[in-house]
Amino acid sequence: MDDLRLLIDLHIAAARQGPGSTAETCRAIELSGLSKQRGLKVADIGCGTGASTLVLAKELDAQIVAVDFLADFLGVLSARAARAGLAERIGTVTASMDSLPFEADSLDAIWSEGAIYNIGFELGVRQWRPFLKHGGILAVSELTWLTASRPAELEAHWRAQYAEVGTASSKLAVLEHNGYAPLGYFVLSESCWLDDYYGPMRQAFPAFLARHGGSDAARALVAAEELEIALYERYRDFVGYGYYVARKTESVS
Repeated sequence: MDDLRLLIDLHIAAARQGPGSTAETCRAIELSGLSKQRGLKVADIGCGTGASTLVLAKELDAQIVAVDFLADFLGVLSARAARAGLAERIGTVTASMDSLPFEADSLDAIWSEGAIYNIGFELGVRQWRPFLKHGGILAVSELTWLTASRPAELEAHWRAQYAEVGTASSKLAVLEHNGYAPLGYFVLSESCWLDDYYGPMRQAFPAFLARHGGSDAARALVAAEELEIALYERYRDFVGYGYYVARKTESVS
């Protein structure tokens, strides 16, 4: 089994494929002002099995287009939406986030929780901007340094994993330089990591290893995840997920 199939198998049964919570998604919705609008069209990019998608469908008067390149995750999302009575509000699209099937000026909002890193924060906010209507909303959560400096071990790990990790001020500057007006920023709570993401993942490790006969590849994946968890537990004061909510502004020639 290749590494991608192992990743899918480890994460597909989880409620979340990254840090977050219903409360944090609702907080971003409040900052966006979207709850006061009607007949919205919203794309949730890199949606995984739909934790944020279901919240958006419940809280907004909107049609949600849930986008992920993994059809397996979208199948789980569709089943969850049906059980929640939200199937009519959610459509799914299997696509890469750097090749999205949207027309220009067609979306009222783009959501992406813990996924934009796959193409990089700056490239993502720049490439996705044309899909938004004037005044449309971008809401993304992104790995963020919480302090001006941090321990060398932590710095080395995350620089190797994601070169664009930066402070909130640098992320806000990227938004401003790419045609957005920031509306709000907050840091995900520790419980979003420890209770909603890492805790369930740790509980899944034994069964995951058993399913794969303790193969070298499966053990290597678990070891990598355990390292990330340990680094967060040790250095949570220095790194987290920043949630950025911004509005598309008019282009200035």
